[in-house]
Amino acid sequence: MRGVSTRAPALCTRMVPSSGAHATRQVASHAIAVGDRLPSAAFKYFDTEGNMKEVDTEALCKGKKVVIFAVPGAFTPTCSLKHLPGFVDRADEIKAKGVDTIACLSVNDAFVMDAWGKSVGAGDKIMLLADGNAVFTKACGVELDLTDKGLGIRSRRFSMLVDDQVVKVLNLEEGGAFTVSSADSILEALTASA
Repeated sequence: MRGVSTRAPALCTRMVPSSGAHATRQVASHAIAVGDRLPSAAFKYFDTEGNMKEVDTEALCKGKKVVIFAVPGAFTPTCSLKHLPGFVDRADEIKAKGVDTIACLSVNDAFVMDAWGKSVGAGDKIMLLADGNAVFTKACGVELDLTDKGLGIRSRRFSMLVDDQVVKVLNLEEGGAFTVSSADSILEALTASA
């Protein structure tokens, strides 16, 4: 299946704060892979009545089939012109395949995600989740360092199918590419698994 990770994830190391004023320690991390359970994290979002809410990965995915797709940034060209609109346009077809929720994730705040969703007409088709501090993104090992472009740490672009908190399909892009994480790719995977 195109874009689906079937091999063991690549290991990498990174420096993280440790105890002491300037101490760091090296830890091994890898990108989330098919068969992995989603890490625990909480997201902010606005409901259809305009109230800010919080949902964690367990409440979002336990006992449900969920499509999560991530973008490097709201209001950026590829994200706004192709990625999110593709899922908005194909949401009914995706949900007809047994998907309970479609969620778009970005390392942005909930206000930006809400405004972005309204600007593309996402309505109640797509849940726009803010991973404001990149907690989920980092726990999944999919962070993308765009500090040289003034954007800080963001998420790599991906789409995944999650069934009861376990990743069943993962379409993970390299850098900011948009080749395998589209709504069409998720629909192909859902059709193949039916």
